[in-house]
Amino acid sequence: MKVNMKNITCLLLLILAPLSRASAEEPLHVIFDTDITGDVDDVLALAMLHTLADRGECVIDAVTISKINPLTAPFVDAVNTFYGRGEIPIGVTRDAQHRDSLYLHLVKEREGDRFRYPHDLLSSDDAPDAVEVLRRVLAEADDHSVAIVQVGLATNLADLLDSPADDISPLDGRELVSKKVRLASIMAGAFSPVRGNPRYLEANVKNGIDAMQRFAENWPDTVPVVWSDFGIGIATRYPRKSIARDFGYRKHHIVSEAYLAYCGPDHDRPSWDLTSVLYAVRPDEGYFKLSQPGRVSVADDGYTSFTPVADGRDRYLILPPGTASRVITTQRALVSQPPVQRSANE
Repeated sequence: MKVNMKNITCLLLLILAPLSRASAEEPLHVIFDTDITGDVDDVLALAMLHTLADRGECVIDAVTISKINPLTAPFVDAVNTFYGRGEIPIGVTRDAQHRDSLYLHLVKEREGDRFRYPHDLLSSDDAPDAVEVLRRVLAEADDHSVAIVQVGLATNLADLLDSPADDISPLDGRELVSKKVRLASIMAGAFSPVRGNPRYLEANVKNGIDAMQRFAENWPDTVPVVWSDFGIGIATRYPRKSIARDFGYRKHHIVSEAYLAYCGPDHDRPSWDLTSVLYAVRPDEGYFKLSQPGRVSVADDGYTSFTPVADGRDRYLILPPGTASRVITTQRALVSQPPVQRSANE
């Protein structure tokens, strides 16, 4: 029997095509590095990540925390449990800024004899070190598969870069990042004047200048860094009407209660941290444009500057005219979507 190689080739292509599409659409692996203590946009951003995970767009490999408060890890554990992912590893820094909070106390609220928002971690002291968690997750990851979304101080990533080889991995921190990380999506800095101030010192930088300097100087040139600066979050504020209208599917909702505890019902909060999540998971959806390649440097006072460099490691987000409303609508939908995996207290 004569074999028609053309027909066999076509048949193989038809069989393999679905596999190729599935591979291209595999969910993005994300590490979320947050200073979840002060501003509530960290809470909104974490909720957004969980919704994106519910939609099959990402997998949350770990959450690491870059400010110190005994309730940070319990609160993150409570949010993760609320969205049905209480098993996510959580790591904390033990050498950074201590910070009080207006909403972390929610993890201590009770309904009868149980927590309103169930969680296993009772103190940040019970959580492992953030660098240990980062090294372990990266060591187990496929090459160039992980996006790190950093929306706070750079303490954990700077310390990761400085970490030596150990029993977790024979690679030092810089080598691990080079081998395993595909993108760092960073909420930090200001690359244009803010309210007429041409040298605005953004909080995530000025509250941890040394760490951000070490991050900017030592992050591998081969791993892209995309910065979402102060102005992007200002232009895409999370609408207060969402808090009033979108979370009624639960009597108690940890996201809306945190928002109200932080800024009350009459404020549209800037969505700084949400923009870094949105870009990391959906970089090709046209929500933002990117600057030309370059290099970000951090001055001793915390000022961030951008110098164009051909094939540079760094870029920053640009919000095209007329697109703010689309970003706001998208972020609102993702933050407020009911969890697909229900929490244990329902």
